[in-house]
Amino acid sequence: MYTLNEWWKTPLGLYLLAREQAFYDSAVADVFGYNAVQLEMPQADLLRMSRMPRHFHAGIRGSDLCCDPRALPFENASVDLLVLPHVLEFSAHPHQVLREAERVLVPDGRLIISGFNPWSLWGIERRLRRRRGYPWHGNFISLPRLKDWLALLSLDIDAGRQTCYVPPSQQPHWLWRFRFMEDAGDRWWPVGGGVYFLQAVKRVRSMRPITPSWQMARVPQRLVVTTDRISLGDHRKTQQK
Repeated sequence: MYTLNEWWKTPLGLYLLAREQAFYDSAVADVFGYNAVQLEMPQADLLRMSRMPRHFHAGIRGSDLCCDPRALPFENASVDLLVLPHVLEFSAHPHQVLREAERVLVPDGRLIISGFNPWSLWGIERRLRRRRGYPWHGNFISLPRLKDWLALLSLDIDAGRQTCYVPPSQQPHWLWRFRFMEDAGDRWWPVGGGVYFLQAVKRVRSMRPITPSWQMARVPQRLVVTTDRISLGDHRKTQQK
């Protein structure tokens, strides 16, 4: 069994880390704003390609801010980009983490999530290992369930991708031998990747006034409505005359 830090240094952990880093490098490069925050996963700088002037690494293992992802130390609507790499499946309260994410994001702010897919070879490995050691002890969250949670918070998904179609082996030669499955999986089994990425945007729904169901009574034609207005100063002058 591996601890979190030990697992990311294994052949399989390094394989996943390289693929996640490549995805985040591309995903964050075109997101604009001022404040970008990465929660957890200190093994990688997933904001290194972000053009935003301020980057923060927060979380229980955060290098800049040590905090609980369920109670972020940021003001409402203050974060332009928030990335959650494998945060939800290792939280006892993933719903609260998402609520906090929605709270701190600015309108049209971007949320990027990566998670382990239970409907994959990696998910099968988790069931066989009976949740022993990292990352198999996590509560892998399915994509349909995660999409429902995001929809309830008005976080609209605008992009997604999967990766790590290879069997989760710790033998480098097997990872190399099965590397062809990455391209084949994207084409033939797009929902079977061991890891998924979702990008969502915070939408603020505008309020629409409720109009009465009854119709306004017609104004008699003999009534003339004028648009001329008299100021209080002009009215007082007329009375003095």
